[in-house]
Amino acid sequence: MNLYEIYFAGSLLLIAAGLYIIASKRHLVKIVIGLEVVTLGVNLAIASMGIRIVDGVIVMDALAQSMIAISIAVAAAIAALALSIALNIYRHYGTFDIRKLRRLRW
Repeated sequence: MNLYEIYFAGSLLLIAAGLYIIASKRHLVKIVIGLEVVTLGVNLAIASMGIRIVDGVIVMDALAQSMIAISIAVAAAIAALALSIALNIYRHYGTFDIRKLRRLRW
């Protein structure tokens, strides 16, 4: 197996684990953590596509590095926004459980 394939397989595992967390958990904070795991998997996939080996040295493409840096910044902003929304939901309704929140009507 190449180094690319190992990294890409790891990214697929991270994405699958994150999607499982999102689909199976009922707690809002755990769902946000699942979103972050998916984001890490996508970042690793971008990194695996930007890797090349030059004279036996692993080199990462500058475009891949910049895409990952922007993705990390966007993911941090999304996580902060999602956690603030979850906190406001908890203050208003007193629960993080999404099944209880589904029963609420406006």
